[in-house]
Amino acid sequence: MPDEPDLLGHLLVIGRAEDRDFTRRGSGQQKVRPVDRASPGQRIYGEAGDALFGHSVEPALADEQLRALGTVITIEGAVGFGLELESLEQRSRHKIGPRPKWLLLTVHPASEDRPERAQVPERAQVWVSDEYRGKFLELFERYVNEENARSGKPKNAALVANIARIRSSVLRDLWQSSNEPPAAGREWWEIWLRPEPDAIHLARRYAQALGLRFAENAIHFDSRYVVWIEARWDDLSSLPFSAVPVTEIRRPALIDTVEDLERDERNEYVDDLSGRVIYAGAEAPTVCLVDTGVRRTHLLLQPALGQSSLFTVVAGPPSDQDGHGTKMAGLALLGPLDDLLASNLHTTLLHGLESVKIIPDAHSNAHAPEVYGVVTAQAVAAPEAANGSRRRVFSMPVTCDPDRPGEPSLWSASVDALAAGTDIGRTANTIELLGPPDDAAKRLILVSAGNVARCMDDYVSMCDASPIDDPAQAWNALTVGAYTALVNAPSDPSFAGWKALASAGDISPHSRTGIAAGGHQWPIKPDICMEGGNVLTDGSGDFNRGHPVVSLRTTGASDDRALSSANATSAATSQAARLAARAMATYPDYWPETVRGLLVHAAEWTPLMKSAVNAETSKNARRRLLRRFGWGVPEDTGVRSSERNAVTMVVQDSFVPFVGREHKMRHFRLHELPWPTQELLALDEADVELRITLSYFIEPSPSRRGWQKRYAYASHGLRFELQAPNESPDGFVRRVNREAALDEGGVQAGSSSTDRWVLGPIQRNRGSLHQDIWQGHGAELATTGTIAVHAVGGWWKNNRRADRQDLPIRYALLVSLRTREQTVDLYTPIAVSLQVPVEAVTVET
Repeated sequence: MPDEPDLLGHLLVIGRAEDRDFTRRGSGQQKVRPVDRASPGQRIYGEAGDALFGHSVEPALADEQLRALGTVITIEGAVGFGLELESLEQRSRHKIGPRPKWLLLTVHPASEDRPERAQVPERAQVWVSDEYRGKFLELFERYVNEENARSGKPKNAALVANIARIRSSVLRDLWQSSNEPPAAGREWWEIWLRPEPDAIHLARRYAQALGLRFAENAIHFDSRYVVWIEARWDDLSSLPFSAVPVTEIRRPALIDTVEDLERDERNEYVDDLSGRVIYAGAEAPTVCLVDTGVRRTHLLLQPALGQSSLFTVVAGPPSDQDGHGTKMAGLALLGPLDDLLASNLHTTLLHGLESVKIIPDAHSNAHAPEVYGVVTAQAVAAPEAANGSRRRVFSMPVTCDPDRPGEPSLWSASVDALAAGTDIGRTANTIELLGPPDDAAKRLILVSAGNVARCMDDYVSMCDASPIDDPAQAWNALTVGAYTALVNAPSDPSFAGWKALASAGDISPHSRTGIAAGGHQWPIKPDICMEGGNVLTDGSGDFNRGHPVVSLRTTGASDDRALSSANATSAATSQAARLAARAMATYPDYWPETVRGLLVHAAEWTPLMKSAVNAETSKNARRRLLRRFGWGVPEDTGVRSSERNAVTMVVQDSFVPFVGREHKMRHFRLHELPWPTQELLALDEADVELRITLSYFIEPSPSRRGWQKRYAYASHGLRFELQAPNESPDGFVRRVNREAALDEGGVQAGSSSTDRWVLGPIQRNRGSLHQDIWQGHGAELATTGTIAVHAVGGWWKNNRRADRQDLPIRYALLVSLRTREQTVDLYTPIAVSLQVPVEAVTVET
């Protein structure tokens, strides 16, 4: 039993077994068909002779090395009687290496032909050496002419009596896969060979003789070799008559993913998973997909997506004709499916789905880019009008080319207004804000960073040169880019020599970045990354951007059990929306700003990302990397739970910073957090990481008249400052006042504790979400613990808007302490100080 109180041990089952004897079975002797040997015996003998001596070499096989040294024949059994298979393989008794006389290649067992309800008899393919054709024929001759001296029965009766027919084999006889082999087009064929020393050489030579592609990789089993040849089916017609020791041909069983399985097998996996999913109730939070609609009847989606949760703002039904929305629905509800399909465990869901169709079907007219903002507002309003009390995450993996990269657009400003809780209308050149933001109407909206148009070997340069799409520049949205950990190459021989383009943990080749997206005054985007798949490359300029092995498994729209693949920033955004909805379910009192901050706060750079960031000594260079990676990759456990040595504190607060008609800044907030001082002092010079995240929503002003002072895009801004180690409380307050005044005057202020921060205030104070990481020693951090939050003026203050006077600003402040010392408990002293019971948080999987 483990020592940890929150873990339960395995259950040992004792005393539930007993011995039993085997029950004896029959002798297992072959059942022989009762026939008069004269007539059928003579016929079978004649058919065997024709099959062995009547074939001819194909003209295409003029190559001497490919000339057959034997003949492949097909032996068909009688209905209801099995073949004597042991007699169909025999080797010579040469002292120096026995040679095969005849070999059993493949057997097609008896089966029921369902349409006709008739039984298909057993069928075998046998290779007979040219040297021993006469000996093989003697088996049938002796059946006709000789009897066993002891029993008086015909010799070889067990073999010959059960044979209904013998004929020359053709290519189709070697086919072992279900269904018919594709008759048209070039395909890869899986060729099984006898394990002769030159088997692979002969197969390669056969392909070369006919100008066919041959995969250089091969699989060696003890009794068979397997190679792959790309050809039309007819190209292989001479294979049974060649020296290639072929035993069977199959459809390549390249099971890299569940998509490679036959449809019936895939359906079994889906059926099994659907029985193991425990769906959330009707009042649980939802991911509202703003996309192409969803195939609601899919077996895995239907329990989570009621008919009343389907909406559309375009002509036609709300169902998915494109397939994209259904793929995103599977990822948003369940996450990537491969592990779930392979498991036998139950999966508990904490949220449901909604869908708003915003993209017209292919035959319909698309929206003009300038109306996307209004259409998005309509899409947001539809589910809220139907069920306004339900908490939801809006996931919008829909983008278009940016007008001015990084700068606000009508669409991004609409997203910002909607997130801030402001209704919007549209005029000829801008959007109109209808009333002040409403805290009760604030929304969490996730958007994708957008995808690169093409691939190149130096794909990172292509990603960096591809600015984030519209509306991913929205300040209040959580913008999601893509990274990848999928680096395996497919088993398909047509991809021999191909490899994954991106290294594990690097940015996905699909993902756009914020590096080329306008000036430095704009927010750092993307905020986070999620898995978006990789790209395959052959190393010579050819790329495959959608192979299943480097993509994510999800639900498909072709039928109600369909599985499909998804990738790029759309898939990444859907997964992030799932994390956000699960966080909402775990912490129902958290605001949208808090949940957005929580996903960024929990994000971690992969080792590759962290190495790149740490290699930069310039904070400006680090910010540039953040515009590629965001703050890294969040995981469900980190988003929804703390640990003993990694504790997160969450503050949700509001204050009125601007008072009176002059909107003068009068207030800021000081947060004296419960600090585990003794535990930090005990760590002495051990490393401790402090992470602070400040998340709030601004009200946008998107008119393009410059972006300063009264024309500022943001209604206001917030900043945080940490009391420096050994800084007195009065000195900290004086510093905050001084730096806030400088910031108000347009001067970028520094900080007395800048050196310990990954970014520092000059780099982090962009947009409406600010995060930074302080790295130092425990004893040094023990003397801090107070955080100030203050405001800077935007257009609210500079325009002196009376209707924005004395408005409170709310924000979420997240603070984490973490040490690598596993035995240190930072969590308990903080919880005791807050009078919070120290209980385990159940993290459903």
